[in-house]
Amino acid sequence: NIMKIHQEVSYPVAPEAIYELLTNGAKFGAVTGQPGKGGGAPGAMFSLFNEWVEGRQIELVPNERVVQAWRFRDWAAGVNSIVRFTLNREESGTRLVVDHEAYPEAMHEHLSTNWSPFYFDAFARHFAA
Repeated sequence: NIMKIHQEVSYPVAPEAIYELLTNGAKFGAVTGQPGKGGGAPGAMFSLFNEWVEGRQIELVPNERVVQAWRFRDWAAGVNSIVRFTLNREESGTRLVVDHEAYPEAMHEHLSTNWSPFYFDAFARHFAA
């Protein structure tokens, strides 16, 4: 029984605006109010939420896809999950699709309920401003 998270949200902005937040830890930090850094190139390390989340950019397809190895810093050494962000251009803006898998099963509830407050809602506030 492999647990996965699949969530989708739309924003009235071009994919470029969302892609920038997913690949620039400092800008992500400014939007979420939690310090972030790194993440600007394939293979680059990044940290988010004041170093609580750390990861590495596995695949970057500008303005289309971001795939990250992603972990909480208190997970056992070598334990990473995979987060895939897909940016689909829509008439009204962009649909952001998040697929998160390979995380510790005990984290399912925490992760699935926190994508909205920590990512989606912060992005929505930012793009509305």
